[in-house]
Amino acid sequence: MNDRVNSDTTTSRKILRPRRLALLGTVAALGVAALSIAPGSSPFGMNSFIAPAQAAEAVATPPGFGDLVSKVKPAVISVRVRIDQDNDKSAMLQQNRMDSDEDTPFDQFSRQFGFRFPGGANGMPRQRHQMITGEGSGFFISADGYAVTNNHVVDHAESVQVTMDDGTTYTAKVVGTDPKTDLALIKVDGKKDFPFVKFSDQKPRIGDWVVAVGNPFGLGGTVTAGIVSASGRDIGNGPYDDFIQIDAPINKGNSGGPAFDMNGNVIGVNTAIFSPSGGSVGIGFDIPASTAKLVVAQLKDKGAVTRGWLGVQVQPVTSDIADSLGLKEARGAIVDSPQAGSPAAKAGIEAGDVITAVNGTAIKDSRDLARTIATLAPGTSVKLDVFRKGDSKTVTLALGELANEQQARNKDYDGKVQPGAGTPRLGLGLAPAGEVQGAGQNGLVVTEVDPQGPAAQRGIRTGDVILNVGGKAVSNVAEVRSELAQAKSSGKRSVLLQVRSADATRFVAVPLA
Repeated sequence: MNDRVNSDTTTSRKILRPRRLALLGTVAALGVAALSIAPGSSPFGMNSFIAPAQAAEAVATPPGFGDLVSKVKPAVISVRVRIDQDNDKSAMLQQNRMDSDEDTPFDQFSRQFGFRFPGGANGMPRQRHQMITGEGSGFFISADGYAVTNNHVVDHAESVQVTMDDGTTYTAKVVGTDPKTDLALIKVDGKKDFPFVKFSDQKPRIGDWVVAVGNPFGLGGTVTAGIVSASGRDIGNGPYDDFIQIDAPINKGNSGGPAFDMNGNVIGVNTAIFSPSGGSVGIGFDIPASTAKLVVAQLKDKGAVTRGWLGVQVQPVTSDIADSLGLKEARGAIVDSPQAGSPAAKAGIEAGDVITAVNGTAIKDSRDLARTIATLAPGTSVKLDVFRKGDSKTVTLALGELANEQQARNKDYDGKVQPGAGTPRLGLGLAPAGEVQGAGQNGLVVTEVDPQGPAAQRGIRTGDVILNVGGKAVSNVAEVRSELAQAKSSGKRSVLLQVRSADATRFVAVPLA
């Protein structure tokens, strides 16, 4: 099975016998027996040394997590859903189908002997319109029954039930979901005294203790401990990935469960695991509390999440791009193009601008810009620090609203070697766009490729249109050569090209030979 990041829902209930644990327990018991042959004395004649060592060991013994667990565990719930197996929109079913793509032992046996049954488990034909169950985790965040879980746990569920630590079961309703962050808010009505926990106001440090509580494999009420391994993880789950990585073991069924700090506050919501086998290998990912608080507040208030919209197509600033622009650091997000009629376009943001900060807070890259803007409400006035052609300026604008169907188009520039085209300096063959049917009137069309040229190594392809070189619009080969010569004479190691491919534009920093 290939390594993959999995959402950790499950219907599996297989339990492995802990043979290794039993063996270690036996060894520990024999060790205690040996040291208790003569209380207060040593079988080795070293009484005076053993007693102080035992005392020191007793003092150094960690206190454990018992007090913390007894405090927070009652607020953690198991979430069981019923889903129509034919609902192709259910995130849980889609994940389970991906996990089931590989053959079962029964499938392998059947194929080996020349026959194979269609459909479900044990070779039985699948029944249509069958309701199946899925399980995840969650936790109460208020005494009146509001609880948090993952969107992929309750996505398109026909019904939702929650089970508390004491075994009490309640019916819940879905208040709202946010697929972009994989969060959902559910509500249990009828009581005002549910045990609940709070989100942490502080970002955890790498190395801090963390305790995860949840419903792995449908077992319910399972507690594991570990540390915060990393932060700011992007696992390709969505445009706003900013996960906390923990090594506290979490498995399928832990989805939506909380991860606690030592004060009993929720630092993250368990949402995914990285696994080559489907089980925990000690790499789990949590939605940060800071994100969850903002999303949950909107779900409770409006049943949906609205996000600020800037209206730019951006990409990260690489070291080559930074050098060609004269930036000291490879930080920020360079604007490929502002969308027509967007807040950015109305405020005068131009292609080639580098957004370096929002409201005075530095922007690391294009994903950081997307996350920062998404946390702000539509209509919010923001100040953007912009680097343009060697100068810095501040642009103030009011954010629009990101519609549900709009997706952030943040491209990662990876500089892979691709087929390209050819001039004496860049390895590009060029022709004025007006001379090539369908290429428009602006810029130069790439007509030839030198696969070994510097432009090819930066992904320039035949059919691409070069709109400007070094920040200046170009319409013929002479202008391109002039800008290349000027860049080289000024000591730059690369030149910035604005390139249009199909309906999208991007900036490419090409090394100067």
